[in-house]
Amino acid sequence: MLDVVDILNARILIVDDQHANVMLLEQMLIGCGYTNISSTMDPRIVRQQHAEHRYDLILLDLQMPGMDGFEVLEELKKVDPDDYLPVLVVTAQPGHKLRALQAGAKDFVSKPFDLIEVQTRIHNLLEVRLLYRKLDEHNKRLEQTVLERTAQLRESEARFKSLTQLSSDWYWEQDAQGNFTSISGPVFEMLGIDANDMIGTNSTALSGWNMNDLAELDANIAGRKPFLDFVYTRTRDNGEVQYLQVSGEPIFDSFSRFTGYRGIGMDVTHRMQKIKK
Repeated sequence: MLDVVDILNARILIVDDQHANVMLLEQMLIGCGYTNISSTMDPRIVRQQHAEHRYDLILLDLQMPGMDGFEVLEELKKVDPDDYLPVLVVTAQPGHKLRALQAGAKDFVSKPFDLIEVQTRIHNLLEVRLLYRKLDEHNKRLEQTVLERTAQLRESEARFKSLTQLSSDWYWEQDAQGNFTSISGPVFEMLGIDANDMIGTNSTALSGWNMNDLAELDANIAGRKPFLDFVYTRTRDNGEVQYLQVSGEPIFDSFSRFTGYRGIGMDVTHRMQKIKK
């Protein structure tokens, strides 16, 4: 919510080539309690002033020599094309009202002034403008928080990956189709295959697997189940049986959609051979 002080401290710029109009608006604003009022009778400097001070409201006369209010509106859009344009136009020409709104102005008042109407429109526009600014600031803080937490998550994942690499022979990730997307460690060198050749493929591309073991592992994966210390075998071309132990977990995105698996593995052939002796 906005405090009355926030509105009364808002930055206001009066742009009019008639000194009497500037004085009238200044006195009215001061009488209402506004404290941060600036003015200019030179429309050519409005763009630069707004770029420097980012006014919360600009009271803009449309009929001025040298550069009219419509040209000023076009110049103001160049300061920040995506920003809210806080302009209340002042005009004695009824036909200019729609054109001014189409040019980006947020509201208008007619000359001669109805002071109560002007005060009301100024208050309403400032309230909308300041709420818009608070929302924009909130969104930026939220975006920064998301970036910071994303960085923390990536750092945490990197630590996890580093630790798993220390406690295993390899770390792996697969997409939803079961194809490898990331491999680190000498797993495929142990199998006699270049790891780079396996990116974009799955383990069934290799020969020699014990199909019963592989079917059980595939059933876990198809059921999106985690698995721990699952041991399966593969027979090398020379007849040697190789034992591989893997642990893995399914990965889901923020919408709970399955995106793949990740896990660790190690060659436990030496250990299994000892058990079987």
